[in-house]
Amino acid sequence: MFFKILSLCLLSSLVLAVEIKEDGGVLVLTTENFDQAIADNEHILVEFYAPWCGHCKALEPEFVKAATALKDSESSIKLGKVDATIESSLGEKFGVKGYPTLKFFSGGQPSEYQGGRQAPEIVNWLKKKTGPPCTTLDDVAAAKKFAESDDVVVIGFFKDLESAEAKAYEKAAKGIDDVPLGITSNADVFAEYKKESDGVVLLKKFDEGRNDLEGEVTVEAVKTFVSGNRLPLVVEFTQESAQKIFGGEIKNHILLFIKKSADNFKDTMDGFKASAKGFKGKVLFIYLDIGDEENSRILEFFGLKPEECPSVRLINLGEDMSKFKPESDDLGTEAITKFVQSFLDGTLKPHLMSEDVPSDWDKEEVKVLVGKNFDEVARDKSKDVFVEFYAPWCGHCKQLVPIWNELGEKFKDNADVVVAKMDSTANEISDVKVQSFPTLKYFPKNSEEIIDYNGERTLEALTKFLESGGKEGNGEAEDAGDDDEDEEEEEEEEEDDAEVPRDEL
Repeated sequence: MFFKILSLCLLSSLVLAVEIKEDGGVLVLTTENFDQAIADNEHILVEFYAPWCGHCKALEPEFVKAATALKDSESSIKLGKVDATIESSLGEKFGVKGYPTLKFFSGGQPSEYQGGRQAPEIVNWLKKKTGPPCTTLDDVAAAKKFAESDDVVVIGFFKDLESAEAKAYEKAAKGIDDVPLGITSNADVFAEYKKESDGVVLLKKFDEGRNDLEGEVTVEAVKTFVSGNRLPLVVEFTQESAQKIFGGEIKNHILLFIKKSADNFKDTMDGFKASAKGFKGKVLFIYLDIGDEENSRILEFFGLKPEECPSVRLINLGEDMSKFKPESDDLGTEAITKFVQSFLDGTLKPHLMSEDVPSDWDKEEVKVLVGKNFDEVARDKSKDVFVEFYAPWCGHCKQLVPIWNELGEKFKDNADVVVAKMDSTANEISDVKVQSFPTLKYFPKNSEEIIDYNGERTLEALTKFLESGGKEGNGEAEDAGDDDEDEEEEEEEEEDDAEVPRDEL
């Protein structure tokens, strides 16, 4: 009888254990098996994806490569994926708003994944999070194997691994997620890499091939050194490089918009690269292939048209995201160098985009504003002005169009009220920051105040807000949507750009 009961218990436990299938070494997770997967694996990186998402499709082969690499190295770290369009409850539980979203679970606790999207970057990030920050290199063979393991590696040379500089290096390594860092005290390794004293060396398979940290080894010095040398002098902007570009320490970026197939591509790039040498660690030099349709949104963000390229723009990714435009179209090394140095010297004024004022801007009930007529209309002290800042591609903006038109119709005979709209992808105002779409702002008469509208986007709520002079109906909207993401109609979602919201460009 005892054995019969034991057999039944074993059979019951087997039935309760849900089988978790794999796809290319990646665990296929569902609502039924998710908790089990998290409980069974101490460390697991989970991708929440949508089948139609272009970024998810680009990540898929890299995710498989990373899973394979981890398995081949006999790592216990697992990778999993969740189709969030089917397993919507899991997406809601973990706050998934865009695709792909990656969450790292360690001991069952989730945290944001902050690494790159290439297989080596994924593996490096996971190893950093689950193991020692540095790989110990005990001999020349280990050092050479480490040096060949990635396009960029860093080696710390310290004769005493307990020294203050060695400890500073290891502390810095904990905060550098997507570049492998090694450490050695071996005399033969010192000799192999021609190091006579302690120091830090960055080895890379491009540009000059090697960089040596000059000066004292401190946490900040190591981070700055790696950040300034880990990328090529000129980086091509792609979906794969976006994380390295935006996630790095350097927040000043100069972008060259050019078609790769252009006859002058090589000559222009050579001049651009020559200028980049003098600004390493201060300004990141980037180029975008305007022949790639995926970059069209970025062209639009800078107010550029393909026929105006090649051209350069400079952006500071600070709180205000200031953009700068050179005075001439000269793309020679001397002109680019002068332009960038002027920016660093603080002598440049930000460039604000503006369309020309349409001849019929005030013909309809909703007035059309651009940069050139904004102050004249919106800051007219004799009127209450309600402005929608929109993007032509934004799904939420499209949904608001009929309601906003009705609002304009409702107040068309009120001489004290103006209902207006402005395309914020083509027009900018220095003291009006728009970080999501649509953004609604109210400019009350006889006042310098600007009131943000966060209420419901219904005709009733908007009317109540206007009629009360901005004092009523401005409660938080219950379902305003994720307006900083491009949520167009589902047939357009394959070209989803939710990963690159306006405030990251």
